[in-house]
Formats: sequence, C-alpha cells, structure tokens
Amino acid sequence: MRLRPVILALVLGTVLAIPAQARADWIFTPYIGANFSRGGDIFDLDSGNTSVSFGGSLGWMGAGILGLEMDFGYAPDFFETDDVTSLDGNVTSFMGNVIIGIPIGGQTGGGVRPYVSGGAGLLRSRLDDVEDFFDLNENSFGVNAGAGLMVFFTDNVGLRGDLRYFRSLSDDDNDDDNDLDLNLGAFHFWRATAGVAFRF
Repeated sequence: MRLRPVILALVLGTVLAIPAQARADWIFTPYIGANFSRGGDIFDLDSGNTSVSFGGSLGWMGAGILGLEMDFGYAPDFFETDDVTSLDGNVTSFMGNVIIGIPIGGQTGGGVRPYVSGGAGLLRSRLDDVEDFFDLNENSFGVNAGAGLMVFFTDNVGLRGDLRYFRSLSDDDNDDDNDLDLNLGAFHFWRATAGVAFRF
C-alpha cells in the first residue's frame, strides 16, 4: 500500500517536469547595425560605404531547435555615398523568418544559441533627388538568409549578434497572362547588427 503514494508522486513529478523541459520562449531584440556591400540597378552602391540600420525582431523559439521570427529593419541614409551626395533615401525591410538554433546550456539561465535563419518579406526603397529631378518609391518582394549567436546571462537578458544577406525579387514575366515569375533582382545588401535580447 505504501507503493501507491510513491507511484503517484513519480507520475505527478514527471507530468510537471515535461512543461518545464518543453519550454518555448519569446525573444525580443532591438538592434543597431550597418548595411554594406550594397548594390542595385539604379546606382552602383558597391563603393565600400556603409549605412546605419536599426530595428527590432520578435521571435518564438520552440522547445527544440526550430523557431519563427518577424524582423523589421530601417536604414534612413541607405543611398548616401561619397560619390553621390544629392540623394536622399531609405530602405525598410519587414521579413518573416524560420530559425534553426541549438540552445546550448538549455533555455533557462545562462546559455548560448548559435543559429541560422532565412525567410522572405517586403523590401521598400525610397529614393529622392534633392534637386527634384525624380522620386522613386518601390515595394518589392525580398528574401534574406543569415546566421548569428544569442548569448544569455540570465533567464531574461542576453546579447545577440546577426549577419544577414538581403536580395530583392523581380517579376521578369512581361506577358499579359498574369503569371508571377519571380527571379533574383539586382538590389542587394548585407546587414550586420548587434542588440540586447530579452527572453520571456
């Protein structure tokens, strides 16, 4: 008869331990960084110049290695270069990504999570000539892929570094059959960011 309380305690302990081990995390990361190796079909931006970028990401990391993330980035002076000073423009990105990352050290307390990520979404470019010769506002589909590292010092706070490549997609189908024929576009750039990661 004394075995029944022990069995009940083991079953109850196992049930309570499963949600703790199968924990899923939300991770919010405001960041700042730089865009570089920029190129496009309007101006040659591969001049070695960089532009500041800032934004944030909100991701859901499951108990395993898979996660999902929404990433928003904004570069207010993307088109400024040393060679072209009469341009004023920015680039906005809004991407939905899949993350594959290994939570080394677990999902509580200190730990490290290296990851790779990729997805698709919106790339919006706005380019104005300060002499009012032209204005360009373009919304494009785009893709991105990258890798990074999250380092957590406590249950809730850590640091995150990320390196990511963005490229526009273009519809090269000029026929009138309304088919969407997406190919890699000419507009592309790399982005490196660092930020504080909040896990909850």
